[in-house]
Amino acid sequence: MLASAISLTFGLLTVAWLLNLYRLVRGPTLPDRVLALDTMYINSIALIVVYGIQVDSKLYFEAAMLIALIGFVSTVAVAKYMTRGDIIE
Repeated sequence: MLASAISLTFGLLTVAWLLNLYRLVRGPTLPDRVLALDTMYINSIALIVVYGIQVDSKLYFEAAMLIALIGFVSTVAVAKYMTRGDIIE
């Protein structure tokens, strides 16, 4: 039962990741592209966590936490750049 749920989750997360990739490439404005990139890294974190559950390893959860931290910092930096035009004042 768990194996079929993990397979279904992989499939749905992959579809979500591909739809985000489409929005990243075709986004009409910069905020659309930033939001698509932000959602892509969240979907990547979810894929890593589900894979960690599948292989029963805690290492993947630590990698997902590192990606989450890097993604948060990059989102803040891009938002600051979009509002002020400069990251470091």
